[in-house]
Amino acid sequence: MAEPYILVLYYSRHGATAAMASQVARGVETVAGMSARLRTVPAISATCEAVEDAIPADGPLYCELDELAACAGLVLGSPTRFGNMAAPLKYFLDQSSGLWLSGALIDKPAAVFTSTSSLHGGQESTLLSMLLPLLHHGMVAAGLPYSEPGLMTASAGGTPYGASHWAGPDNQKRLDPQEAALCRALGARVGRLALSLGQSSGDAS
Repeated sequence: MAEPYILVLYYSRHGATAAMASQVARGVETVAGMSARLRTVPAISATCEAVEDAIPADGPLYCELDELAACAGLVLGSPTRFGNMAAPLKYFLDQSSGLWLSGALIDKPAAVFTSTSSLHGGQESTLLSMLLPLLHHGMVAAGLPYSEPGLMTASAGGTPYGASHWAGPDNQKRLDPQEAALCRALGARVGRLALSLGQSSGDAS
């Protein structure tokens, strides 16, 4: 039987959200019996004829809806766009109505993370808006508890709603150690919850 996995699904334009996704995946991998699956989504073009290649030139593969359906849990990441998730990620989620109808994601844990160019550029509103479609899917929202020490001391990113990062106006600011640690903590928490909820579901049946 295949090992259960947490789907770390993200969109990244300048690399900051991708760096966060890698740290989230590292956190997932610290949980025995759980693996991480990194996936991304293609950009959206305003030109109707533009079509992305089926496989990206580099980095993780594009996510398939079947991978979303089969995951044990989900960690969703996006840069901030006016206090909301980026359009490519929203477009992918908008195609998941079949999974909603079948209840494929009900009772699976989900968490979110984001990167912003400005320190007060909508980190928390983006995280909360990203949770909305996941709640519609019946997923169990997991944030970051204040037992994580970095949550009280981080000076740039880090919220109870999910991991966050301040990339700077030129998007060149790298993850600081506290931001990276909170990303790993988020991944590990979703991994642990997925194991716990999966066992509870098995016991119930």
